[in-house]
Amino acid sequence: MVPDNDVKTLAALPLFESVPRPELEWLSARGDARRFEADTILRDVGAAIDEMWIVLAGRVAVHVAKGSSWRKFYDSGPGAVLGAMPFSRMRSAPARLVVEDDTTVCALARSHFPDLVRECPELTSALVHHLLDRTRNYRTAELHDERLLSLGRLAAGLAHELNNPASAASSHARALAPLLDDMQSAADALAHARLTDEQLAAINDVRRKCMDACRPRSPLEAADREDEFSDWLVAHDIDPTGAPALAATDVNLPALEQVARVLPKQTLGTAIRWVASEAAAREATGHITAATGRIHALVSAVKGFTFMDREAVPDHVDIVRGLADTVAMLESKSRSKSVRVRIETPDDLPAVFGFGSELNQVWEKLIDNAIDAAPARGNVTVTAAKRGDVIVVQVMDDGPGIPEELRARIFHPFFTTKPVGSPGLGLDIARRFTHLHDGDLDFSSQSGQTVFRVRLPVSSPRLLRSAL
Repeated sequence: MVPDNDVKTLAALPLFESVPRPELEWLSARGDARRFEADTILRDVGAAIDEMWIVLAGRVAVHVAKGSSWRKFYDSGPGAVLGAMPFSRMRSAPARLVVEDDTTVCALARSHFPDLVRECPELTSALVHHLLDRTRNYRTAELHDERLLSLGRLAAGLAHELNNPASAASSHARALAPLLDDMQSAADALAHARLTDEQLAAINDVRRKCMDACRPRSPLEAADREDEFSDWLVAHDIDPTGAPALAATDVNLPALEQVARVLPKQTLGTAIRWVASEAAAREATGHITAATGRIHALVSAVKGFTFMDREAVPDHVDIVRGLADTVAMLESKSRSKSVRVRIETPDDLPAVFGFGSELNQVWEKLIDNAIDAAPARGNVTVTAAKRGDVIVVQVMDDGPGIPEELRARIFHPFFTTKPVGSPGLGLDIARRFTHLHDGDLDFSSQSGQTVFRVRLPVSSPRLLRSAL
């Protein structure tokens, strides 16, 4: 039985401010006052939920398993109702309850619920409203937590992706200044050599060939070509350090021989050094342009994926762009596993009316899971097509498939088939966001092929009404 002073505590809680005193006395007569010290585990994952706990004083935190560790999901103070509740279908604990401060609760066994519903209508109504609020808060906290986890994972991959082109751009930029100095030094020496028109024409012919676009070469062809230029330079008593830059262009040895025939030996090395320095400088500039272009593309993908520069209101969403941005965000992961991710979408796919950020999170969950499921050097195929008034997006992997005994649980919160230490599948969130857009998410699976399908109406009536 709950002491009379705890009945007063119950009556003072905002949750029960409209509940008649006799109903609270009914609760106190059948409830049990319990006190717990800080750090006590009230209930662990999987334990039976057979009691309702009303927090009278102190704080209780909800902890969820994330990989191999536990993380606080949210906490509850006086007035919170934990555990079993009238009309709740939950029978086993999905999370761990941990006492944060010394806490007092009023515990009521589930066996009293039929009498509670029959004899205490106002108390039951208050508890049902609290159940709805608790479910809503739980889902909000879950979505927020999952967003942070997703952004953390994507940020780690993005940092790796950005580091490579940034390092390349920095390295080539540092090499550029000495190359420009070498070019200027060689140009000054050539100016004092008082070359004839024929000699200048030969040098400029080599220079133009170095500026022309050259065909791609295999690593073996490039190495052989570099050896040939190095041997030619050594044979003419010229420093061979310029061989790689010359070999990377479209110039040929006959053009160099023409220069060697018309230039004095003491000037030939200077002319070759000038041409090679310019070729190396142009190559470095090309690498810097490519690296910074890659950085710009990644930043654009981040902006497109997160919709960071747009208001959180429904709008017309380009599904093709969202899929491309998502694949770009996951490129580091797919490359590390040697998984090929292919996107097949038509050019005329219509936009979908909805929240772009939420839809991109759906694609991120499905494609991320597909990459995990695919074998090393496997394949993930993402397709989108219009069928009537519906857009169908499919994410297919060639992994081992989902075991039959796990398929009924695949959309449960925090459920995962990944190794210990990995995040959850997030499919409950993906389905929730899909339902937000009046769509549906299902899957089929067999050995060698698992397909998740998202069907979205081109115009969601509910979202259209909310936008008006």
